[in-house]
Amino acid sequence: MHSNKLIDGRALAEPILERLKSTIASSVQEGNRPPGLCTILIGDDLSSQIYVRHKIKQANKIGIQNFHHDLKSDISESKLLELINSMNDHENVDGILIQLPLPAHISLEKILQAVDPFKDIDGFHPENVGLLSIGKPRFIPCTPKGCLILLEKSGVSLAGANVVVVGHSNIVGKPMAHLLTNLEATVTVCHKKTIDLKKYTREADVIITATGSAHLIQPDFVKENSVIIDIGITRLPNGKIVGDANTEALLDKVKAITPVPGGVGPMTLAMLMENTVEAWQFRL
Repeated sequence: MHSNKLIDGRALAEPILERLKSTIASSVQEGNRPPGLCTILIGDDLSSQIYVRHKIKQANKIGIQNFHHDLKSDISESKLLELINSMNDHENVDGILIQLPLPAHISLEKILQAVDPFKDIDGFHPENVGLLSIGKPRFIPCTPKGCLILLEKSGVSLAGANVVVVGHSNIVGKPMAHLLTNLEATVTVCHKKTIDLKKYTREADVIITATGSAHLIQPDFVKENSVIIDIGITRLPNGKIVGDANTEALLDKVKAITPVPGGVGPMTLAMLMENTVEAWQFRL
């Protein structure tokens, strides 16, 4: 059923991971140390645990050494900052990943600013955000970076395209808008306060949605032959995982769409690995 319209994130991520694996293997053969990724998980949020497990497993698969820290949810902010500082100084750690969300008593801003900008593989440090905004990125946040590759591999030309980004978070929406603007797309950013979302999405050649509102994007929200990149993830009461777009209902109308799961997720993970390898290459 229209399976040719589904953008398969797993299949597209595979060659990237293979390339990274062989880059690491040949460098290690020459006597260099392998890349090192530090993952920090705070508390016992089930989704966060699953995400971190995936990241560690993928890192191991391609030859990245893992430095994992599992912390109790009541850890003090100062203790967490101490750990981050020690990882900043650790000569075998190239990338530091702090799994979000953080417990309420810890300042997200303070933690993101504490990470060495050269080890900030998520691209969340203000210095890296600034570099991205002027079109000179050091690290591109993993999800937006992955979305660009999915669009490129699907043959979508962004220069001059009318792109609507739904959601304006610092993690996805804002960096996505900067990247698209740098590629000369015409970008509109919508969010929960936007009046008449449909008015904007109906004009879009490409819709990139990251709201976490299940099936927000329905067939009457899109024009014929548009492309949808669906970053949203919602677990329904019956346990099923769905995206922001009603994929089944949209397949007849769109040119291409990412499924949830299996679309953006695997590519985001591949980009995290790529950013870690880039951070390692900076420091070799």
